[in-house]
Amino acid sequence: MDINPELLEKIQKDNEEFRGLYKEHTTLKHKVEAFNKMKLITPEQELEKKKHQKQKLSLKDRMEKILSDYQSSIH
Repeated sequence: MDINPELLEKIQKDNEEFRGLYKEHTTLKHKVEAFNKMKLITPEQELEKKKHQKQKLSLKDRMEKILSDYQSSIH
C-alpha cells in the first residue's frame, strides 16, 4: 500500500483503529518475508504463510477503507 508519508503519519496519530491495523499488517508482512527467504519450506509453513498473506490482505482492505473515509472527511 503506497500512502503519502505525511498522510500516513497524520492518520496514525488521529485514528487508533488504523494505527493498530497498520502495526498488525507490518508484523504479518515481516513474517511472510521471513518465509519467502527460506530455501526449504514445510507444508505446514506454507499453510501458515498463506494464512498470513490472507490476513495481511484483509487488513490492507480495511486500512484502505479507513483511509478513504478519512480523506473524504478532511476535504
